[in-house]
Amino acid sequence: MTTTLTKPPAEEAGAKRPRRSRAARAGGQLHAGPIAYVVLALFTVGSLFPLVWTAIAASRDNQRLAQTPPPFWFGSNLMDNLETAWTDANLGEAFLNTTIVAGISAATIVFLSTIAGFAFAKLRFRGRGALMLIVIGTMMVPPQLSVIPLYMLVAELDWTDQLQAVILPSLVSAFGVFFMRQYLISALPDELIEAARVDGASSWRVIWHIVFPAARPAMAVLGMLMFVQTWNDFLWPFLVLTQTGNPTVQVAVAGLGRGYTPDQSLIMAGALLGTLPLLLVFAIFGKQIVGGIMQGAVKG
Repeated sequence: MTTTLTKPPAEEAGAKRPRRSRAARAGGQLHAGPIAYVVLALFTVGSLFPLVWTAIAASRDNQRLAQTPPPFWFGSNLMDNLETAWTDANLGEAFLNTTIVAGISAATIVFLSTIAGFAFAKLRFRGRGALMLIVIGTMMVPPQLSVIPLYMLVAELDWTDQLQAVILPSLVSAFGVFFMRQYLISALPDELIEAARVDGASSWRVIWHIVFPAARPAMAVLGMLMFVQTWNDFLWPFLVLTQTGNPTVQVAVAGLGRGYTPDQSLIMAGALLGTLPLLLVFAIFGKQIVGGIMQGAVKG
């Protein structure tokens, strides 16, 4: 009895093996084609257009903005409108107030969220899953629902038109806790915590010397996100602050151009001034923020 041996399909004569690209065979990087550049250019233009058009509108007068078609190039009134908006809205004091509010809120949120995220990620205690579900559930509640009871509390404490009325409600963030928990689950090895426990480190020493250094990239990203969110917050500061007392930037800009016919160019100038500090912060710390995001993505 004879046995016939058959070759695998890949070894048969004339069988074609899948061809690999030259870059993949050489271990090099893949280069983007023209379609990728076109798509990226479209997304870039779409992202920058609102900011550019705000600057264009701020450089025109109200009469030109009311015409059809609207202007799509810069005019000659930019510096005058910026100076008028700065003076009329008292933006110097508003910038200082907003920096205090956003800085304190962002720093506190990062500190508390890192500690809570570490507890939910690495500590074992009864009810951990239920508490985490409650934290996530608070993210589903619209913030408008808490405006009335929160305002009643602020009025009872006689905090209206004071910065603590804006700072205290924003000192914690459910998103921050969830964000830091997800990062620390993979970025912080359990063996490192156990080694510190064996060496006799207390919980606070573990947090200060191990958790904070490991979570530094995510803390930078969260701090930037919370700073921008607090800086741009409008509803709650508008309810508890006045434009003549302790206004934030958004409250001060809301008072620009009031009248029978609102001055849109002046409003756009104030909006542009309110956006410039955020652009400056991102220009300075953008590299560290993007690096933190990429480091978290690699560790995840």
